[in-house]
Amino acid sequence: MNANTLRITEIFYSLQGESRTLGLPTVFVRLTGCPLRCVYCDTEYAFHGGERRQIEDILATVASYKPRYVCVTGGEPLAQPECHTLLTALCDAGYEVSIETSGALSVEHVDSRVSKVMDLKTPASGEMHRNLMENIAHIGRHDQIKFVLCNREDYDWARFQLDSQNLADKAGEVLFSPSFGQLSATDLADWIVEDNLPVRFQMQLHKLLWNDAAGH
Repeated sequence: MNANTLRITEIFYSLQGESRTLGLPTVFVRLTGCPLRCVYCDTEYAFHGGERRQIEDILATVASYKPRYVCVTGGEPLAQPECHTLLTALCDAGYEVSIETSGALSVEHVDSRVSKVMDLKTPASGEMHRNLMENIAHIGRHDQIKFVLCNREDYDWARFQLDSQNLADKAGEVLFSPSFGQLSATDLADWIVEDNLPVRFQMQLHKLLWNDAAGH
């Protein structure tokens, strides 16, 4: 296997649907494969298949869109070791780079210029046991921690993590999102306001605009 290749599901240009750069035109590089099986996963098509591509070819495709922002996502992008090489190459090319990661694999060696958007999996996700809590030590003000919440129990668990791990002071942003079709967005918004939490409420813009179609 060529050390300078990655298995890619898709590369596309769209609006960022979540995180701090919500709504900004962004190139997404979706890597194939994920060791997790969250109950609410919306990218199961990225679990298998894909096309093995040279990193130089990936960079050329990204450059063709003339973007400012690039997001490396999955699946779980860090499941492919060469993801680190791609992240560094994208930073060297001058893009503002983020990575969306499940939090189940170490983020310790992610290029410091990359904004890490790291999940903490809740009880109802079915994958809470996969959380690598040591990752919190490698989260800084440039990074974001995301909770996808399925019910009130998830919310209470996330609120406990927020307090006990002092997440609002460690990360640049803590994001609370309702699981699409499972938790009322209005209910979550009301809970956040009632509890005066230092978090950013967010909904997934791409679902509202394109109904979860691949390539958006």
